This record gives sequence, structure tokens and C-alpha cells, in this order.
Amino acid sequence: MADERRIIKLKLDIIFKQMFGDAKNESVIANFLSGILEIPRGSIKKIIMENVELVPDYHFGKFCRLDLKMQVDDKIVNIEMQLNNHNNFRERTLYYWSRVYSDELKESDDYGKLRDTICINIVNFNLFDCESFHSHFKVMEKERHEVLTDTFAIHFFELKKLGKNPDKNNMMKLWLQLVNAETEEELEMLENTGVKEIREAIVILRELNADEKMRQLAFTREKAIRDEANAINSARAEGIAEGRAEGIASVVEKLKARGMSDEEINEILSDG
Repeated sequence: MADERRIIKLKLDIIFKQMFGDAKNESVIANFLSGILEIPRGSIKKIIMENVELVPDYHFGKFCRLDLKMQVDDKIVNIEMQLNNHNNFRERTLYYWSRVYSDELKESDDYGKLRDTICINIVNFNLFDCESFHSHFKVMEKERHEVLTDTFAIHFFELKKLGKNPDKNNMMKLWLQLVNAETEEELEMLENTGVKEIREAIVILRELNADEKMRQLAFTREKAIRDEANAINSARAEGIAEGRAEGIASVVEKLKARGMSDEEINEILSDG
């Protein structure tokens, strides 16, 4: 009975992209962004999705990341879902923000045309040594706290720090609890808040849950993520234990055989 109450997880990147990467769900996407970024819903006039294509099925057997990029009025917003804890995740996020930011500027453009770029990272692990599940980073002067530019914003949302009890007055937390939900009981608790925007999103999630093809894709993707976590843990343990060049080389070969890229391998082996 317990297994029958389990649902496909919205925090699986492929499921997340099915809901929030579909232009027909623009209203739900706008409500989600309004809630987690704490901006007025009425201020979001137009959303243009930039990478909504579905990844071919064969990618789900390999290590991969899916991200969601969109134009929200005059801003660029990129959302990434990350379930496994890779090394140097903070640095990688900063690098990725810089790429998204600079890619918007054509060779002949003036720097004044650079747009506000917001990176949203939803992670399924503890990243910062604090109790808050939300961390918002800006660039500012150390002593005066003067903001250098409003074009920079990176948000981290740590799902492990969320509680289960919903608060209908906290939209940010409600949306993240929906992303983190794994059972029908959790969906029912969120439904019982009576929050219209959340209930509309739950309808879509249940439709995805009823689709056998989506359930199979979710199963395949979740298995790939478990394999990735095992590979990361194995690589770290073997690298630390052996501590020899030939040992590291052996680990690298194993990871390559499992489909990992050079960048991902370097991230794993750079720790410790």
C-alpha cells in the first residue's frame, strides 16, 4: 500500500522540466517564479522558454544534468535541479552564471545591454552551514554592503532543510515542498492549504504521474542518479584510499566507462 501512495518526484529534473518547461503551463511557471523569488505575480508579464526540448531517452542511462533557461520579461532566469552533491558546486554555479550572462551580449553590443541574470539552484543536499533553506547571493562591497550591480543574483534552495508541515502564508516554502513531495499524503497536505496556485500545479503533477511513459522515464532517470551517486562515493573512497597515480587512473577509467565526462571526473577527484 505504501508503494501505491508514492508518486513520481517533481524534483527529478526530467519531471521538473515537463511541468515548468512547457509553454502551455506559463501561468504555473509564473506562479512558481513569483513564489520562490518573492516577486509580485503581476510584475511577470511574459515568459519565453529557451531550451524546452526533451532529451532523447538514451541520455537517461548516462550521467547528465538538465537545466531550464527562460526569459522572464527583461531578465534571464536559469533553473537547475541537482540531486547529487558534486564537488565545487558553488564554483560551478558561479561559472555557469557568468556563461549565461555573457552569452546574451553580441560582439557589437554595448555592455549596457547586459540583462539581469538570475540562477536558481534547487539542491537535494545540504550545501551551507546554516538552518535556512534559502540562500540569496549578490555582489556587494565588503564594508559598506553597497551592491555593485543588480544584474547578478544566485539563489540556492536546499530541500533537505524543509519541513513537512505546509504554511499557506509562505509561498516560497509551499512551492519547494511541492518540488520535494514523494507521496500522495504530502500532496494532500499541500492541497489542504487551499492555495489555488499550488493546487493547479498538483493537478499537472498528477497527470504526469498517471502517464505510464513518464513513470518509466522517471524510473530510468532515478536509477541513473543512484548510479551517479554510487560512482561519486566509490571514486572518492578509492581515490583517498589508494592515493597513488595508478589508483587515480584506475578510478578515472571506471568513471569514463560509466559515462561520466572529464569535467565531472575532475570535480569528483578534486576533493580531499
